[in-house]
Amino acid sequence: VQLVESGGGLVQPGGSLRLSCAASGFTFSSYGMSWFRQAPGKEREFVAAIKWSGTYTDYADSVKGRFTISRDNAKNTVYLQMDSLKPEDAAVYYCARRAVMFLLGRAITDYNHWGQGTQVTVSS
Repeated sequence: VQLVESGGGLVQPGGSLRLSCAASGFTFSSYGMSWFRQAPGKEREFVAAIKWSGTYTDYADSVKGRFTISRDNAKNTVYLQMDSLKPEDAAVYYCARRAVMFLLGRAITDYNHWGQGTQVTVSS
């Protein structure tokens, strides 16, 4: 199993970024996928999740209405569109694969495969 994030960078407050996570080594269309983030000195926290079929999504309250998670099962890729970024969104963003097929969840312990992370910096 391999998860490779990309798309992070420096953006001004109010700006947008689109993160991608390319997956390989497993049947991507059978697993729920999520994004988590970790800021310096803080615990890793849930950001967004998407069902294996793409028909259901879940968001942390802090990003609801600003972030959109999506997936393309033909390309084995999950995305996180981040709009109206705030300085408090700055963190390393990780994509993660659910441990069990066809399920979804917010708990870190529900996920057993993680990418290396991509840095998002929000600053003027």
